[in-house]
Amino acid sequence: MKKILSALLVISILIIFAGSAFARDVRVKGYYRNNGTYVQPYYRTNPDKSVWNNYSTKGNINPYTGNKGYKNPYKLPSIKHGYGYKTKPFKW
Repeated sequence: MKKILSALLVISILIIFAGSAFARDVRVKGYYRNNGTYVQPYYRTNPDKSVWNNYSTKGNINPYTGNKGYKNPYKLPSIKHGYGYKTKPFKW
């Protein structure tokens, strides 16, 4: 009985965590940029806020192009200080 429960627990955990492994790729249609250049259609990973399953992450290989990933998944994103506009000094 204990072995059956352990096996069910392992299978349940595998099913839960395997969902991201079976995530489908998304085909992006070709489009024109603002400067007039045409971008060919391409495939990308399904957006899920994870850096670990992206083709550009180190350790991964893009199955469509064969390119190795180059982005460090441990690098924290840069934080921009400020709000993107200039403030005027307060006058009384």
